[in-house]
Amino acid sequence: MARPTRRFFLGAAASTAAGLALRPGRTFAASAANEVSVGFIGMGWRGGQVYEQFMGDKNVRAAAFCDPDTDHTAKFAKDHPDAVVTQDLRRVIENPDIDAVVVTTPNHWHCLAAIWAVQAGKHVYVEKPLGNTVWEGRQLVNAIDQNPQVIAQIGTQQRSDPLQAEAKHYLHGEQKLGKPLYVQACRFGVREPIGKRQEALVPPKTVDYNLWLGPAAEEPLYRDKLHYDWHWDFNTGAGEMGNWGPHILDDVRNVAFQDSVAIPSRVFACGGRVVWDDAGNTPNLHMAYLDTPEMPVFLGLSNLPKRPGAKGPLRFRGVESGYVVQCEDGYYTGWRGGGRAYDADGKLLREFRGNGGGGHTDNFLKAVRAGDASLLNAPVVQGHYSTNWCHLANVAFRSGGPVDGDQVVGVADGHPGWNAMLELMQEHVHSYGLDPKDSASQMSQLLSIDPGSEQFTGAGSEQANQYLRRECRPEFEIPEIA
Repeated sequence: MARPTRRFFLGAAASTAAGLALRPGRTFAASAANEVSVGFIGMGWRGGQVYEQFMGDKNVRAAAFCDPDTDHTAKFAKDHPDAVVTQDLRRVIENPDIDAVVVTTPNHWHCLAAIWAVQAGKHVYVEKPLGNTVWEGRQLVNAIDQNPQVIAQIGTQQRSDPLQAEAKHYLHGEQKLGKPLYVQACRFGVREPIGKRQEALVPPKTVDYNLWLGPAAEEPLYRDKLHYDWHWDFNTGAGEMGNWGPHILDDVRNVAFQDSVAIPSRVFACGGRVVWDDAGNTPNLHMAYLDTPEMPVFLGLSNLPKRPGAKGPLRFRGVESGYVVQCEDGYYTGWRGGGRAYDADGKLLREFRGNGGGGHTDNFLKAVRAGDASLLNAPVVQGHYSTNWCHLANVAFRSGGPVDGDQVVGVADGHPGWNAMLELMQEHVHSYGLDPKDSASQMSQLLSIDPGSEQFTGAGSEQANQYLRRECRPEFEIPEIA
C-alpha cells in the first residue's frame, strides 16, 4: 500500500469512500478464534505491559512494533523477526495487513495517533488519558462517530472488573446504603523529583526526536531523563491528575454516577509544585472541587510522603488511591480491585473483591471479532468524559492566581465533604512547613462549564478556555472533525 498523503492523515472524509478505511476479506464475526493482527505503537514501560496482555490471546499476531526510540523496540524485534519495526507510527497505520493498533505512547500522541488509525479503518485500543486537551479528545470521538465500523476502546481497565457491576448494584439497585450524597476521591502516591539540569537535555541518539515530539511544542527540557518523566510537563503530560486521575474519576463516574454525568458543571482547583526544586511544572499537591447537578466530588492528590521523613503516602478514610461514596446510611470505599461498604457507624457490611480489570484487552478483542462496539466495557467516548474531569481540574489550576485561604475554605459553602479533605491536606502542607500562599501555590476561581460545548462560561472563562486546545507542530496537526 502506498504511503497515505498528508491530506489523508489530516482527516479527509473521502478516504473511507475510496477504500482506505475498509479492508475487504477480513471479517471477524465468524469465529472467536479468528486471528487479529495488531500493531503496537509505543513500546516503553506501559507499552510492554499492554503487549503482554494482548499476547495472552493465542490468536493475536504481533504484526508491527513502533517507537521513536529504537532501544524500546529492540527486544520485540528479536522476539518477532517477521514483524514490521519502525520509528514512524504512520508505517503501522498504513499497513493493510494490520487490523488493530494499540496506542501506548506518551499522552501528547494519544489522540492524533488514534485519529489517524480510525480514519484508516483500524480498530483502536488507546491508553488513558485521552490526549492533552478537551478539544482533541472530542475530535477523536467525532472521528469514531464518522467510522462506525471501527471498534475503539480506552485503557481504563477497571471497567472490565466485575466488581464494578457488583458495587453499582449494591449502591443503586439494592440501595443498601441509601441515597448517595457526595464523593471524596484521592490519589496519594509517593514520587520523586525529576531533576533540574543547568543545560538542556540532549535526547538519546537512539531517539528520533521529531517523531517523539509529534504534535507537542519543541521546547528545551531541563529534567534528567526523556522517558516517563514527560508526565510532569504540561507540554507532553498532565501530571498526576492526568496519570491516575482518569482511573479514579472513571470509577467515580461509573460506580457513583452510573455514567449519568458527562462532565462537571463547575470546577475549582488549588495546589502547586512544592518541596521539590525540579524541572516539572505539574502540581504535586492538587485539590479540586468538581460540582455536578447530582452531587459534588471532592478530590485530593499528593505525591509527597504523608510527612517529612515518612516513606508512605497519605490515606483518606482508609484509601490511598480511590474514592469514597458517602450515602445517607453509610459509605462505600473503592479502589483498583477492591471495595468495602460500611454503615453510618463505620461497621463493615460487605467486602468486594475484584481482579483490577485484567480482562480488559480480552473485552476489546471480543468486540473486534464480533464487529460489535456495544460489547466494549470502556468505549472511547466514556474515556473522553472521564479524562475531561482531569483536564478541567488541570485547567482550573493553570488559570489560577494567588491563594486566598478564605476562598479555599468557603468555595464549597462549608460542605463537610470538602472540609474533611481540606483538613487532611492542610495538615499535610503544614507538616512540611509550607505556607499555602507562597509563590509555588495557586488557586482558581469557581469556574462554570457548559457541558454541551465543553467550554468554560462566565467569570474567568477567557483565561481558562485558552487551555482547552493547543497549537500543534506542522505535519502533526490534529484535524478538526465535525
